[in-house]
Amino acid sequence: MTTAAAKQQDYTFKAEIKQLLHILVHSLYKDQDIFLRELISNASDALTRLHFETLTNPNVYDADAPLAIHVDPLEDENSDDKWLIVKDSGIGMTAEELARNLGTIAQSGAREFLARVSEGSAAPGDIIGQFGVGFYSVFMVADEVRVVSRSYLPEAEAAAWVSHGDDHFRIEPAGKEDRGTEIHIKLKPDATEFAQAWKLKQVIKKHSDFVGYPIYVGEEQANQQESLWRKPAGDVSDEDYKSFYQQMTLDFAEPLATIHFASDAPVNVRAMLFIPSKREKGVLSIRKEPGVKLYSHNVLIQEYCTDLMPKWLEFVDGVVDSEDLPLNVSRETVQNNRLMRQLSKILRRRVLRKLEEVAREQPDKYTEFWREYSRVIKEGVAIDPTAKDETLPLFRFASSKSNGNLTSLDSYIERMPDDQAEIYYVLGDDPNIVARSPHLDPFKTRDLEVLYWVDPLDAFLAPLLGEYKDKKLRNIDDAGLELPELPEEETPAEESEPKLAEPDFNRFIGRCVTTLGDRVTEVRASKVLKDSPVRLVSPEDTPNREMERIYRYLDQNYEVPKRILEVNRNHPLVADLAHLIASRPEDPFINLAIEQLYESALVQEGLHPNPAQMLPRIQQLLELTANSKSAG
Repeated sequence: MTTAAAKQQDYTFKAEIKQLLHILVHSLYKDQDIFLRELISNASDALTRLHFETLTNPNVYDADAPLAIHVDPLEDENSDDKWLIVKDSGIGMTAEELARNLGTIAQSGAREFLARVSEGSAAPGDIIGQFGVGFYSVFMVADEVRVVSRSYLPEAEAAAWVSHGDDHFRIEPAGKEDRGTEIHIKLKPDATEFAQAWKLKQVIKKHSDFVGYPIYVGEEQANQQESLWRKPAGDVSDEDYKSFYQQMTLDFAEPLATIHFASDAPVNVRAMLFIPSKREKGVLSIRKEPGVKLYSHNVLIQEYCTDLMPKWLEFVDGVVDSEDLPLNVSRETVQNNRLMRQLSKILRRRVLRKLEEVAREQPDKYTEFWREYSRVIKEGVAIDPTAKDETLPLFRFASSKSNGNLTSLDSYIERMPDDQAEIYYVLGDDPNIVARSPHLDPFKTRDLEVLYWVDPLDAFLAPLLGEYKDKKLRNIDDAGLELPELPEEETPAEESEPKLAEPDFNRFIGRCVTTLGDRVTEVRASKVLKDSPVRLVSPEDTPNREMERIYRYLDQNYEVPKRILEVNRNHPLVADLAHLIASRPEDPFINLAIEQLYESALVQEGLHPNPAQMLPRIQQLLELTANSKSAG
């Protein structure tokens, strides 16, 4: 039986097919050069189909023809028309297959799909994935398209499909001696740049660089062909990774980490991901936007795909390739695409696993990562509270026992005494300031570790974090905080034998109340202070006290919050002031000193709106002290 090309036959597209074609041409793609990606992808599929056919069938026409794709510009000698030919040596088509494959779009489901588009419940970009019609994007650039094809079947004859993108197409005999398909495109006046070799090479490099067959523009191969991410990780050297990353980004610093893996279940995926050494893109970087490059079957689908990573991992760069994905992964498709959701989970898990590995095996490098990206990770918890369990193991803090280094929550827990039930932290503006916080006095006495939360975001996150591994996270400025009792032999003698008599101490408390007024809610003796004269603690019923710090950072109607002033009756400065009150109650030094103690405590808490305001008072205190010394 032969499959000869029929004589010329004219066809009319059905109404819904014409509507689909209109959508494809006018609504599907924003960039004209996508048409070439689609035609090359189809050519690659045709070559792959032929390859599989030859595995079981030796009786193939033009069996020795090399498997390749050619993209060649062509000028019409008789006119100013510009033409482009996309040619492959693939499986080819008979006249009947041309009519069926190119003449009928979406044989089933087209009408229902159009109804959904008109209702707004489907996106035009979904058409390719559902109906396989990427070929028709050619009419974005074409006034006329002629598809000439000869099937792999030895008895088949060549045939052509011709259309101007209107209501009609025709099938006619054609002269073609070699196997495969040629697409002759008469370019529109606004698309003649695609008749220039440099433009074709540029588009191929961008979208089809890793198609598995050689793509030639003239005599020159325009694609790299072998995709690095599809190689086994063991076959890729460190230098290969570095070179690929630098070529892709123009970031000539080495990435902090590289993640290269392949998996076929539950989703087919090949990925090569990089964590840049710096969060901010360099001046020369060619990738200014977040998102990974998304490929399907080695064909670039999205240059910046932001739907595969949560926002708090948007700094991850690289490529993701999946043969399970259709070629039209638009944003609308992504949101309803189960495969994309599965891909996202896999990639997210892999990145987190890599970061945990770096933290475990290269702590210095991880510290470098944390200093660069901690804000992004913390913002992720604020934006997506469900990410807390995944991200908290990544958090790092300085602490009262870390000697200037950073520690994880897990390491903190490992060092906790058996009877410690909570994770303690102190809020402030700077590690050097909080290291001198009066709140630390009882913790130093009891040898308990306290985390230093000194990033402005820490104050915002504190109410959101709650607990970690069944350990409550506890702010040590809490007035209701209960700490383990000290063994009797370790209790400082001064706690049992106050240096200051009760009447003198009460006069000092009263003077603090009259001097500070309603800036404090209470002035009382402290049960825990040892080395500091005073501290400010939050009343137990203070709601969202961490937010007060945020308001100061944002300068949004900030008012200094009211706190309880706790006084260390055994501190020499408190005793001296109390004796001064008893002997010279009108001495101006007293009120100035109390004001300064209060505002110094505000600075230590990170709550002072403008520490520079203290300078005139400090000068006054110095002058009074100098005068008293000279008088003495």
